[in-house]
Amino acid sequence: MLVTRERPGELAVKLLEQGATVIHVPLIAVVDAADGGRALRDALSRLDQYDWLVVTSPAGAERVGAAARLVPGVRLAAVGTATARVLRRESVRPVDLVPDVQRVDGLVAAFQAESLTPQRVLLAQADIAPPTLADALRGGGHDVTTVIAYRTVPHEPDRGATSDADAVLFASGSAVESWCRAFGPTGPPIAIAIGPSTAAVADRFGLKLAAVSTDHSLDGLVDELARRWTGSGVGRGFPSASEVITDVPELPGSTHTGRTETG
Repeated sequence: MLVTRERPGELAVKLLEQGATVIHVPLIAVVDAADGGRALRDALSRLDQYDWLVVTSPAGAERVGAAARLVPGVRLAAVGTATARVLRRESVRPVDLVPDVQRVDGLVAAFQAESLTPQRVLLAQADIAPPTLADALRGGGHDVTTVIAYRTVPHEPDRGATSDADAVLFASGSAVESWCRAFGPTGPPIAIAIGPSTAAVADRFGLKLAAVSTDHSLDGLVDELARRWTGSGVGRGFPSASEVITDVPELPGSTHTGRTETG
């Protein structure tokens, strides 16, 4: 199985637990913002002026966790469990809000239920993040400041490593876009998207999907793969060799997001 995110991550672990062989073929890289992180550092230096710090990806959580550790009065929110896990590790404190529905609309709904009065929110996200989350929170009456926490850039893949793959899993629109720019709108027989927004990007690029996960999470992707693999007539369980390509960058620019669909 091939993992195409910058780092193999949690999905690769889940696949390894199922007996798969995972090969890492990254399609994207996460780097600092164009200003070298100056705007992020400035925003985090004033973190005590906010009620909430919201992140939508593990990459964002890694870049704000140390600051959150120093400001215990600010509450923490993450779009999904994978992002929350990183934020909890980096901040050494609990994450106050993780929605049951691990998408932007799920986070907005949970936030509105949690915060009945206007809140001051710092939203740290990727350079390619759409305004969906910020606009929705502002629509709920909250004062939202957005800051670019990192950028995603293409990474030239090892094209030969994907030739024998039987499946590809997409957990973000940016993953679909990176795939199509590298390989065109074709892929292995089984292509699965984590949710409808990611599926919409696949449709825009002409990439045919075999399925869209009903549970927009890492476990949902793994379960959907198991269903499709069994239904393909190959048999039960996962392939034991490097036959599945996976991608879970959980980037907020994807419409992910853990594991989650965050845009």
